[in-house]
Amino acid sequence: MSLKSEPSADTSALQKIAADMSNLIENLDTRELHFEGEELDCDVSPSDPKAEEVSIPFSTIYKTQGFKEPNIQTYLSGYPIKVQVLEVERFTSTTRVRSINLYTIELTHGEFKWQVKRKFKHFQEFHRELLTYKAFIRIPLPTRRHTFRRQNVKEEPREMPSLPRTSENMIREENFLGRRKQLEDYLTKLLKMPMYKNYHATTEFLAISQLSFIHDLGPKGIEGMIMKRSGGHRIPGLNCCGQGRACYRWSKRTLILKCNSYRHARWWAGAIEEFVHKHGTNFLKDHRFGSYAAIQENTLAKWYVNARGYFEDVANAMEKAEEEIFITDWWLSPEIFLKRPVVEGNRWRLDCILKRKAQQGVRIFVMLYKEVELALGINSEYSKRTLIRLHPNIKVMRHPDHVSSSVYLWAHHEKLVIIDQSVAFVGGIDLAYGRWDDNEHRLTDVGSVKRVTTGPSLGSLAAETSESMESLSLKDGNKSPKKLPVPKGVNDMDSKLKGIGKSRRFSKFSLYRQLQRHHMQSTDSISSTDSNSITGSVRSLHTGVGELHGETRFWHGKDYCNFVFKDWVQLDKPFADFIDRYSTPRMPWHDIASVVHGKAARDVARHFIQRWNFTKIMKKKYRSLSYPFLLPKSQTTAHELKYQVPGSVHATVQLLRSAADWSAGIKYHEASIHTAYVNVIENSKHYIYIENQFFISCADDKVVFNKIGDAIAQRILKAHRESQRYRVYVVTPLLPGFEGDISTGGGNALQAIMHFNYRTMCRGENSILGKLKAELGNQWINYISFCGLRTHAALEGNLVTELIYVHSKLLIADDNTVIIGSANINDRSMLGKRDSEMAVIVQDTETVPSVMDGEEYQAGQFAQGLRLQCFRVVLGYLFGSSEDIQDPVSDKFFKEVWVSTAARNATIYDKVFRCLPNDEVHSLIQLRDFITKPVLAKEDPIRAEEELKKIRGFLVQFPLYFLSEECLLPSMGTKEAMVPMEVWT
Repeated sequence: MSLKSEPSADTSALQKIAADMSNLIENLDTRELHFEGEELDCDVSPSDPKAEEVSIPFSTIYKTQGFKEPNIQTYLSGYPIKVQVLEVERFTSTTRVRSINLYTIELTHGEFKWQVKRKFKHFQEFHRELLTYKAFIRIPLPTRRHTFRRQNVKEEPREMPSLPRTSENMIREENFLGRRKQLEDYLTKLLKMPMYKNYHATTEFLAISQLSFIHDLGPKGIEGMIMKRSGGHRIPGLNCCGQGRACYRWSKRTLILKCNSYRHARWWAGAIEEFVHKHGTNFLKDHRFGSYAAIQENTLAKWYVNARGYFEDVANAMEKAEEEIFITDWWLSPEIFLKRPVVEGNRWRLDCILKRKAQQGVRIFVMLYKEVELALGINSEYSKRTLIRLHPNIKVMRHPDHVSSSVYLWAHHEKLVIIDQSVAFVGGIDLAYGRWDDNEHRLTDVGSVKRVTTGPSLGSLAAETSESMESLSLKDGNKSPKKLPVPKGVNDMDSKLKGIGKSRRFSKFSLYRQLQRHHMQSTDSISSTDSNSITGSVRSLHTGVGELHGETRFWHGKDYCNFVFKDWVQLDKPFADFIDRYSTPRMPWHDIASVVHGKAARDVARHFIQRWNFTKIMKKKYRSLSYPFLLPKSQTTAHELKYQVPGSVHATVQLLRSAADWSAGIKYHEASIHTAYVNVIENSKHYIYIENQFFISCADDKVVFNKIGDAIAQRILKAHRESQRYRVYVVTPLLPGFEGDISTGGGNALQAIMHFNYRTMCRGENSILGKLKAELGNQWINYISFCGLRTHAALEGNLVTELIYVHSKLLIADDNTVIIGSANINDRSMLGKRDSEMAVIVQDTETVPSVMDGEEYQAGQFAQGLRLQCFRVVLGYLFGSSEDIQDPVSDKFFKEVWVSTAARNATIYDKVFRCLPNDEVHSLIQLRDFITKPVLAKEDPIRAEEELKKIRGFLVQFPLYFLSEECLLPSMGTKEAMVPMEVWT
């Protein structure tokens, strides 16, 4: 029979009486309230077929309440709590104390087992408090809190089990076994009575909380109530003093526990140390390369070349998220589409995915780099504002605050997406404009996808518009779009997906007006239907939603970019073009990423959580309860994968990072990425393959400090001395990614990066080639190759070319070791004290038969697969290969395929387009003369096209002598010269 709330008079006098009664009852001597009898209630046995295990979801950590609140889910449903008193320990030798024994009680609840230590006086105090509660709950006090408590009691107050009354001093030692049995029975019976089991005094007695039995938090350790001292009243030197209190300082951390006795302090200390030794040793020691993360064996991992597959897998993983999504990026654009071409409306647009998951109850946490607005135009404020408006479950932080932290020069550069702390994407690809690309690296995108009638008449354009807009509606992808009205006479016609060519200018029939007429003028994809051209990039494409014919648009609005030509502007207008796509080719984007699962994903999540909690502490605006502290999941449950990215293989994985006090709140900076790079290069036996956005190294301990370039030079010299065949492949952008007109020499920022890149490669005695030439002469060409990527296309009938921007951060060694991450080869990324970075080193355990240096070789499945895919993309062997690219070390491949292809492509591009940068140009004077000479692509397009047919892939030689006679450092008096040199290195 459930208790019912009785009518209460809502008068101040009655409330005053109720308050007085509450105080009276709470202070009542309950020793006189004992009732005899044992009427018990039992939980359903877990062996009962009707009982189902109901675990407490991890998301409960975001819904915790005050520990005295009623109706808190603390226990596992269907599982009783088993009690066993293990031992009785003599607490004191005197007989003057009423409680002379200490009982060690072991409790088991489902998969959880823990111990508490209690004296008999603790049992007595606990019993009296329950009697008080029993009496108190009978009284119908007219207060809201008490009424709610009585309504939530599912039973009449029952008689409690009896507690032994005999004093411990009267019991002989041989009778302790009986006392232990009495206390076991007392707790067992009490915990079968929901009214008392769910009372806060019981959870305090059992040392449990709302977080105790959450599976993903791992084994249960020691818990207890903490009496927190308010701040502002501490006396230096007296923090551990107090009558009858003892302190225990744990490990090297500043965790200080104050206990009521020395014995209590030692018990807590022993329990913590035992738990740490059993479950936490990996978190309290440095690991290989000085990393915060341990080596994780048998880990599922997958690589990505370019963002197409990466974005699709990220979108699919987000769709499978059940509890949490963590995202941190250097730049994030909320309106980007993760699956392209866009044929399902906004379903796969990033902000729509996040909103959909937030509505489903998934907690989403995003950390963005807070840029110096005068230096960067990525507008993280707009990104944050856009995301937090989507749903309350989406929380966004920006860091650092430049003034308060005095951090102006360094950036958060990680690119991470973490799903339920079980799947983690790590690499160099931001969820931002310009990043999406595939293996074709298209230069043009002037097409669109439309539904049109079978008839050739353009009078049906309104019909095709209304139908195509169904898929481009701003509604969430999980809702069916409404049918739009169509003009009379066209609704009975069959329709197909087909591209229609039209003038680049708006015709008199305005599609935009049609959208307004149908109340769709705010659609995000106007550009995809208003802009059409006969010269598109794709003629036929299979997308999984049917075949698309005609011109397919992949990059909408700001996503179509060429940042060397013009940097991004007006990011708050995401679907408005900012460069003319009919005259300016986009700059293709070449990038690498990875995904890891299980324990390695937990390590990535732990780094994110450390950064999030540190930012919450440091920035006052995030200290409110609306921005929760995050908790890492336990490594003990990391193997329980609810979702696995298709195509993953098993390997040994370790997380690496660059982190410091300003970025992660750690006392000593970590530079494990740099250490790993140097170690892998030094220990490589056959080759290394590097793709990187920057190539700034060769330490002089004055301006440049990282030693990656030195390690490369020394490894080549070692191979030469030992007469060993050894290869180094370096692929880097032909120009740095800064806005500037290279035909006039480029901007100061662009030239500064060029200076340090060339200083590393070939200019000066500290450069790699400088060190090699001193001992090898011209024989260095047998060991190392520097290359870039370039492509060409026809745009509005004109031949155009553009470099492919290499944004990768990749190292492959010997077809068995890979490093993928966000760290560039420069001091900013590698030293640890500067930009924050994250990378993963993958070492293969699963091998496949291969060839290395002409001999049989067991290559790693992960490393070799990635290396072959990179070679296929850059060398043009995606669709069948007439050359053997299996052996990356043989003379045949290195000289006749790699070097030959790069040289031939570079020569053709120079002949057709007179490309910059160019080895013919050594000075600015020569540059001015170079750009005035006729270009074959304009003078004789037919002959130029014939020459371009000889191009294979994208690989071109890097122009090592471009502007070699010029000083490329910023000139005195320029704003670039005023910033510290560390900005460029």
